Order: sequence, then structure tokens, then C-alpha cells
Amino acid sequence: MMKVLRSTIFAASLVGLCFISHAAAQSKKVQLNNAKGESVGTATITPIKSGGVSIKLDLKNLTQGTHGIHFHQVAKCEAPGFTTAGGHFNPGAKMHGLHNPSGPHAGDMMNFNVDQSGKAKVTLTNDRVDLGSGANSIFSNGGTALVIHEKADDYMTDPSGNSGARIACGVIVK
Repeated sequence: MMKVLRSTIFAASLVGLCFISHAAAQSKKVQLNNAKGESVGTATITPIKSGGVSIKLDLKNLTQGTHGIHFHQVAKCEAPGFTTAGGHFNPGAKMHGLHNPSGPHAGDMMNFNVDQSGKAKVTLTNDRVDLGSGANSIFSNGGTALVIHEKADDYMTDPSGNSGARIACGVIVK
């Protein structure tokens, strides 16, 4: 009986480890840099079982306040303005804004706050993108970019929510 119990526990442990390894293998860590090429932290993008992704931000050396963040359509982050990242990732040809009745872009997300020490540790979600191979994959067309903006997104104004300049960027490729 004890031998069967040990075998069952061992098998359950292996299944758990396989699940953890599979989830870790599907995650994508993105290095975010400012216009000077200095690291401002990372974003770890992980699939959500119900669909979409979670984006775990671990950021530093940013200005205090509320910032917009979006997936952009091109996997390029050339400083100083990061305009090479193109517009927001928008395979559905929608208007910008989480509160826009004709939106949102697939790349639109909630704002996040940076504390007085210039740091932010927060997890956002986006149910309009994935890590797969279809049109809404952040790996489609050679990849995308994750861009942090200087100001908060107003969630309405097309094309970028009046979120201001692009202050940090990270390339997302397979």
C-alpha cells in the first residue's frame, strides 16, 4: 500500500513539474530600455488559461505617475523616439481605446502607476492578444514591441489615447 502511495505521489509530482515547465516555456521575458539604452526593467508575458496574456512588470528608473503601455505593431525599438515600433498592434482594424465604442486596438491596455522611487511592480492583463501563431499573436508578422508612454492613456482618443511620448520600449520576438 505504501509503495502505491509513493508511486502516486511521484507521478503527481512529475505532472506538476511538467505543467510548471510547460508554463515557463510559454512565457516571454522582455527587456525594456529607455531612449539612452538603459534598462528600466522587464515584462514577463504569460498565457492565461482563459485566453489572453498577463504582463508582469518589474520596472525602475521611470518618472513617478500614471503611464500608458501598449503592444505596438513592429518589433523595433530604435531610440530616441521608438517610432520604429509603429502604431498600436491592431489586427482587428479597431479604433483606439478601452472605452471607445469602436475599439479597442488589440494592443491597448490599462494604465499603471510608478511610485515616487521610480518603480512599479504590477501585473496587467490583455485578453485580445496571445502567444500563439494567429493574427492576434504578439509574435505575428515577425513580432511586436511593448512600449511605455510618458503619460496616462485616456482610453478614448485615436490613435494613441493622448499618452504622450514613448519613453521605454522592448522588442517581442519568438
